[in-house]
Amino acid sequence: MHPNTVFRQSPADQNLAFARERGFGVLSVNGSEGPLASHVPFLLSGDGTYAELHLVRSNPIARALAAPMPSLLAVSGPDGYISPDWYGIDDQVPTWNYVAVHMRGTLQTLPHSDLRGHLDRLSAEFEARLLPKTPWLADKMPAEALDRFMRMIVPCRLTISDVQGTWKLNQNKPAEARLGAARAVNTARIGQETTQLAALMRAALS
Repeated sequence: MHPNTVFRQSPADQNLAFARERGFGVLSVNGSEGPLASHVPFLLSGDGTYAELHLVRSNPIARALAAPMPSLLAVSGPDGYISPDWYGIDDQVPTWNYVAVHMRGTLQTLPHSDLRGHLDRLSAEFEARLLPKTPWLADKMPAEALDRFMRMIVPCRLTISDVQGTWKLNQNKPAEARLGAARAVNTARIGQETTQLAALMRAALS
């Protein structure tokens, strides 16, 4: 997380809502030989106290989970390069604007009996965003194929103890400079989801 507190004023519910909407992040733990990381879809509980996810059994994190262990789930959002020329003021330097949320807690495996419910909830969450498409259901798979797939993965839960968010949107610059950067970042498109980033930069002015 960026150390400047001006970028870290967002309340916990805003950070959790952002993470819930994204539904995808980087899960990391300290392995015996160094950091381990895996990109995972997840579901955040309604009260934001835990995230449910799954890992392939051969994943190094799954193999390391002999017992609950500290973990970080990092969720990234829109980001983009900001040229100092866009501010219209002198003595500025290049930077990168972005949104990110870090959820720290304890990661543990769950009983295999919890897996089917997790998979159904996970697919239902994202299939619902595709309406009016008819939602995909696990029941559409042959039972033998579904059972084979489920034997390959492990259900997990991250019990969340801390949530931190960085919304780096030029809040430390004058209003006109921030508007100039928002206009330009959407045109230059160096980064990811720069249109959404520009909208967030403008919204941060209100």
